[in-house]
Amino acid sequence: MFDCLTFRDKLEFPAGYEVNKWASEGQGLGPERLLIDFDMLSKLSPFIAECTPQRVVAGILFIPLLAYTFPPFREMDLPFSVRLAFWAGVMILAVVATWGSRQLVKDRLDHVGLTVRDVAFALVILVLFTPALWILTWILCAASGHDAPGLLAVGTYGVLFSTGLVLVSKGEAPPENDEVIEATQPRLVSRLPDGFRGDILRLAVRDHYVDVVTTSGTYTIRSRFTDAIAEMEPISGHCTHRSHWVTDAAILEIQKNNGKTYLRLRNDDLVPVSRKYKPKLEEDGVI
Repeated sequence: MFDCLTFRDKLEFPAGYEVNKWASEGQGLGPERLLIDFDMLSKLSPFIAECTPQRVVAGILFIPLLAYTFPPFREMDLPFSVRLAFWAGVMILAVVATWGSRQLVKDRLDHVGLTVRDVAFALVILVLFTPALWILTWILCAASGHDAPGLLAVGTYGVLFSTGLVLVSKGEAPPENDEVIEATQPRLVSRLPDGFRGDILRLAVRDHYVDVVTTSGTYTIRSRFTDAIAEMEPISGHCTHRSHWVTDAAILEIQKNNGKTYLRLRNDDLVPVSRKYKPKLEEDGVI
């Protein structure tokens, strides 16, 4: 599933970009214009992410089997079409309730402990899922000429389903540390080979290329030096020379040789400090 924001950046389309292709080719749209609202797609992308290929395939195969084998309520003799609609609706409600609960808990309880968040997540799912399940049951029973079961009977289903959703969602939740690492990675990492793991220590310009020195090795990219430095945000660093930029975290110690100042980095590289940049380094307490 593509990320709508990344897709928009690559195409460099503004929000609400108007596409006239179908109208100009006479596809029956007349003067109407197709509006691609990337902002709306970006808002829906977290919900769309819940519909993984595994879930879609499982739903296509599992829901008809579930409808054939298990009637929703044993005291009711519901036709297959109603049972199919019920279980399909349950799956849709489960995805919506899980996504909605995750957004509510993540936005408002991000600062509390994991146990509190789990309890809150379970309660929010129960509050969202159970009433929606009862409404779905009432609509299907009314449409098929059956009396809807009581709220208590549906509530029992709601508790069971909500518990299952909490357990499944907890097992699928990504580690928090991975989220923090991803959030602090500079944009320059996207220009390195796929699967890159490590820390960027320094940048060095060479003609129209920039050497990106990392704990995993050195990678050369085609870029302006100023652009490469800008793409290192939010990592803190300093220019030590017109051709060198280092991250503050990579600096191990200061060395002087024949009146010249160098910074020794974690990988034992010596980076020269020029007179132009030395005052700024001293002002910021780097040297």
